[in-house]
Amino acid sequence: MKLIDISMMLSSETPNWPGDTPFHYEVAWPMEESGSVNVGKIETSTHMGTHIDAPFHYDENGKTTDELDLNRYFAKAEVIDCTGIDEITREHIELKGHGITAVLFKTTAWRNRNEFPESIPVMNEAVPAYLKSRGINLIGVDLPSVDHLDSKPLPIHHALHQQDINILEGIVLDEVESGSYQLIAMPLKIKDGDGSPVRAVLISE
Repeated sequence: MKLIDISMMLSSETPNWPGDTPFHYEVAWPMEESGSVNVGKIETSTHMGTHIDAPFHYDENGKTTDELDLNRYFAKAEVIDCTGIDEITREHIELKGHGITAVLFKTTAWRNRNEFPESIPVMNEAVPAYLKSRGINLIGVDLPSVDHLDSKPLPIHHALHQQDINILEGIVLDEVESGSYQLIAMPLKIKDGDGSPVRAVLISE
């Protein structure tokens, strides 16, 4: 068994969405003051680095982070290599494993993880319905979003939501080969949350 970390590092150098809250960590209560321990403090957007979107992020009536089905984030996943593709279509999707419920798209388009990208590839709006027909309820991308970065209508977010497919963003698949894996990417139990950073890993047998 091999454990593969597909999470971004969280630090002051991790790029945030323009205008959003950057990541900040500090030891707010050091050992010399407490007498026994160091205690840290974190300030961050809920959509920092490797994270999940709860439907409430883009739908006022959508489920919040604490209402999500955790089974979706402990799933048999297929990594599909879409490197160099401007638009992901159903023709690019080949599910070779059995019992696959999550698809992770490897685009390698976010090359410098210390900078927010200027543009990204996205999937065709017909893809979510096709994925649903194949039993998929979670998709992941190695990008900060499933939609174009300047999009306000967020058509892909909503198309996935209509098919009851959850979203994982900001994963790191540069060194991951295509194939089937066990995915673990649990969100924090944030009451009324719109999203959550996750520590995402793949398990390869």
